[in-house]
Amino acid sequence: MLSEKQFKLLRFLLTHKDENFTQRQLAEQLDIALGTVNNLLKECKEEKWISEENHLTDLGEEALAPYQVKNAIIMAAGMSSRFAPLSYELPKGLLQVKGERLIEREIKQLQEAGIEDITVIVGYLQEKMFYLAEKFGVKIVVNNDYYKYNNCSSLMLVRDQLSNTYICSSDNYFVENPFERYIYRGYYSTIFAEGDTDEYCSKEDSNHTIIDIQIGGTNTWAMVGHVYFDHAFSEKFVDILETEFKHEPYREQLWEDYYSRHVKELPLEARHYSADIVKEFDSLDELRQFDEHYLVNTNSEIIDNICKTLGCIASDIVNIKPLKDGLTNTSFSFDCLGKKYVYRHPGRGTENYIDRASEAASMEIAAKLKIDRTFVAMNKDEGWKISEFIPNAKQLDYDNWDDVAKAMELLRRLHQSGEKTGHSFDQFEGIDDFRQKLKASNRFEFDGLEELDKNVSVLEKFLQEDQAKKVLCHGDSYSPNFLLNEAGEMSLIDWEYSGMGDPAGDLGTFIGCSNYTVEEAEKVLEIYLQEVPDKKTKRHYFAYVSVTSYYWFLWALFQESVGKPVGEFLYIWYRYTKQYGKLALDLYLEEN
Repeated sequence: MLSEKQFKLLRFLLTHKDENFTQRQLAEQLDIALGTVNNLLKECKEEKWISEENHLTDLGEEALAPYQVKNAIIMAAGMSSRFAPLSYELPKGLLQVKGERLIEREIKQLQEAGIEDITVIVGYLQEKMFYLAEKFGVKIVVNNDYYKYNNCSSLMLVRDQLSNTYICSSDNYFVENPFERYIYRGYYSTIFAEGDTDEYCSKEDSNHTIIDIQIGGTNTWAMVGHVYFDHAFSEKFVDILETEFKHEPYREQLWEDYYSRHVKELPLEARHYSADIVKEFDSLDELRQFDEHYLVNTNSEIIDNICKTLGCIASDIVNIKPLKDGLTNTSFSFDCLGKKYVYRHPGRGTENYIDRASEAASMEIAAKLKIDRTFVAMNKDEGWKISEFIPNAKQLDYDNWDDVAKAMELLRRLHQSGEKTGHSFDQFEGIDDFRQKLKASNRFEFDGLEELDKNVSVLEKFLQEDQAKKVLCHGDSYSPNFLLNEAGEMSLIDWEYSGMGDPAGDLGTFIGCSNYTVEEAEKVLEIYLQEVPDKKTKRHYFAYVSVTSYYWFLWALFQESVGKPVGEFLYIWYRYTKQYGKLALDLYLEEN
């Protein structure tokens, strides 16, 4: 094994094969003391790594071989949701910065350094990346789990390729080419973060070896940019990855989390770079600071939609922040001309079960009735929507009966408005649709399902016999969609599931998404109906608690089948389907 100084000397001579250097010139080029260079030359000549004329020999090249970079992996599977809205339309690696696509620049820089074996791991909008194989001769690996697991799942796919390997992110921009053909030891690129940062931060010893990692810090070295795994690191890391990836919780972690847990077993150097050289753009605002082109032209249909709707220009749209709330869609807030708004981008696959024309028609009515004070505009064909942002908004609290009374007043106003849209929302049609989808994906099989499904079918017949009048319904009337502003005024937002239907369906969803006891559910009905319901009315509404709970239960199973778990609601809906179904059936059967 070469010493680090021997490595530097041999690598320098390799890259300057046809040149002659004096010892003093070598000392200056390598930043090593003249006496040390003298000893190095003597050692290397004894090993026959260099000739008497200070040229690299074949044996010298063989000595360098273990330090030669074998390949590069470029991670490009994730959505990069922080980079809203541009990442909603194309993978972040395909953004053009200073007239060049990020990932193309990175590939070219790797190839300029002599690294030809390059693998790009794709996932989100993967088809937009396939052209790279023909254009640059790279290999494409598809990560089909990109939406449910973190980047550790990408490394699992290429673990047999990990050796002397660069690990790169497709969204980095290197002002100067940082890649090399020969590297002495593994390292992680770091840049000094002035002030606060939420990046992974390294603590290092006197040899710049990383000895600890923490998430976030102040005035510290942040781990940003490319990484180099040497062969020894790769062997140990793959063993750890294969062992821990078997456990579901670890699959949702970054590979850096695996490294952090085993940092003492996995030595990496913290290689320091200037923040002027290694760039990572986490938002459109950051990109605009580096590339002024994005002030006026983002090449984004989403930005164009906002400009046309609000009568602004692209540079007026600032302070863009992704919002994590919402089970099906992706949204972000932004400031424009002194006001704050929310842009809703429809989730992939929602066109299969959401009628956007119905949503748009209902929203216009809701705005007219002052049920939704946030509505600005919506495109019924593409599904995007702009709403006013409610500062310091508070969701309805199911345990606050004043909140509940306000919510029931909004639902009454809607149901009694006499407004019609020409669109219907029928939970039973939705149940049948999800039933077929789940059967196709083998998710419609578990103990107790047959009885659950049968009871809902029986309830359907009873409800049809009730012949309730169809009115305009919201369809998704649960706590997160009832928002209160600072003045205590409530709005009912998100009309994706709206349409003409049985008003009991809205009460079914409201109760079905709560943790109410039966007694509390009865109190909700009294507030809505403004009277104590008789048995016939109660059984009708209880039946809809069961039916809507079953609808949302199947909806949740479908979401999980495509990698979007919905959490505790799944069990709540299962429980309420059974509980309220039994209560309703008992009341119906009393008369028969």
